[in-house]
Amino acid sequence: MLPTTSVNSRSQGNGALSPRDAARHTAGAKRYKYLRRLFHFRQMDFEFALWQMLYLFTSPQRVYRNFHYRKQTKDQWARDDPAFLVILSIWLCVSTVGFGFVLDMGFFEMIKLLLWVVFIDCIGVGLLIATLMWFISNKYLVKQQNRDYDVEWGYAFDVHLNAFYPLLVILHFIQLFFINYVIISDSVIGYFVGNTLWLIAIGYYIYVTFLGYSALPFLKNTAILLYPFALLIMLYLISLACGWNFTKMLCSFYKYRVK
Repeated sequence: MLPTTSVNSRSQGNGALSPRDAARHTAGAKRYKYLRRLFHFRQMDFEFALWQMLYLFTSPQRVYRNFHYRKQTKDQWARDDPAFLVILSIWLCVSTVGFGFVLDMGFFEMIKLLLWVVFIDCIGVGLLIATLMWFISNKYLVKQQNRDYDVEWGYAFDVHLNAFYPLLVILHFIQLFFINYVIISDSVIGYFVGNTLWLIAIGYYIYVTFLGYSALPFLKNTAILLYPFALLIMLYLISLACGWNFTKMLCSFYKYRVK
């Protein structure tokens, strides 16, 4: 069976962690180790991070299988290597610059857009979603209310990053090739293509998020995380019937933000 607690895997004879092990496995210690490695690129495994990004598209279950291995070997679910975050940040910067070129923005407007996308769209929204999911999962989805069985906040943030990456590629990279010539036109095919890409991107986000929490053996009823699919499909159909163009609305919003 996979270990779910640090108490069972690293205990003394009386069932308690030694002071050294307890200090090493606190959230603060793990966070310090992660941030410290953020400035040591030679210690990061970029090849493995790229492998994860590839499989988030082709077989996301394999990515979360690795989280099980990390729990077994390092007694934590969350990543201890910031390589994934570093590559994601590079992707975010490159794709945002591409978005700025497509929208015919100037240099300073592009910088403003980049700051907005990085600190609001990715980090700000990510912190909010991760904290919300961390609270909900620990409050309502844990099978046994016990401090030894809980969802790490770092893991909740990792799940967000995993789900955000496919969304980023679809909306900030693939979509760029269709914006000027297809999507922002006033034709039916324009908002059909644009809204369909939004459907796929957000659907991917929901599915990868579901896989992340269903991979934890001490959670129950994780299927409820798939319920937003119904609302997503309903909104998609309404948008097609009303002629809403989500991409056109996003472009107008970005241009307004960088003025």
